[in-house]
Amino acid sequence: MSESDTPEPDAPADSEEAEENALLFGVWDVTDIEYGDPSTERYLNVTPIAHTMGRHASKQFQKSEISVVERLINRLMQTEENTGKKQMTMRIVRDAFEIVHERTEENPVQVLVTAVENAAPREETVRLKYGGISVPQAVDVAPQRRVDQGLKFLADGVQRTSYKTSTSAAEALARQLIGAADYDVQTYAINQKEEKERVAAAAR
Repeated sequence: MSESDTPEPDAPADSEEAEENALLFGVWDVTDIEYGDPSTERYLNVTPIAHTMGRHASKQFQKSEISVVERLINRLMQTEENTGKKQMTMRIVRDAFEIVHERTEENPVQVLVTAVENAAPREETVRLKYGGISVPQAVDVAPQRRVDQGLKFLADGVQRTSYKTSTSAAEALARQLIGAADYDVQTYAINQKEEKERVAAAAR
C-alpha cells in the first residue's frame, strides 16, 4: 500500500469538530434562519460565534456585522449587576435558549430573530423647537436603530422581571423571547414597542 492510499485516522474527528464549531454554543444551527422583515434583515446578522472579543469596537457601525446573539449578550451586560460579566451572561443566554427549545420545539436562534423583528418600533418621536416651544414630531426609525431598540426592550424586560424576584435571568429571557416572537402585548418588549408607536401616531 502506498503512502497516498493510507487512510488518515484524524479526518473523521476533524470533520466532526468542524461541524460542531459551526453550531452556536455547539448545539444550534444558524444556517436556515428565516427573516420576516426585509428592512432589518441586513442588521440581524447570525453567526455561530457568540464572543468576538470586541472586534467591532473600533468602528461605529461595525456592530451590525457581529451576531445578533452577541449583541443580545452585550445588552444584557449593560446593568449595574452584570457589567463586564460576559461569561456569566453567555451562560444565561445559553440556558434561556434551552428553555425556549423545550417549550416551543423551535430553533431558539430563529425565535430570537423573530422576537427582535417584532419588538423593533417603526416610528418614534423627536423634539423640534419652534422659537421657545418644543413640539414632538413623529419620524420613521432607521433599520439599524430598530434592531438596537428591539434588543434594548428585550434586555430591559429581562432586568425588570428578574431583578429582586424568584425568577431566574434565563427564565425571564426565555419568557421575553417567546412572548415577543408570538407578539404577546403582555410581554414588556412588545408593550414598549406599542407604546412608542402609539405616542408617535399621536404626534403625526
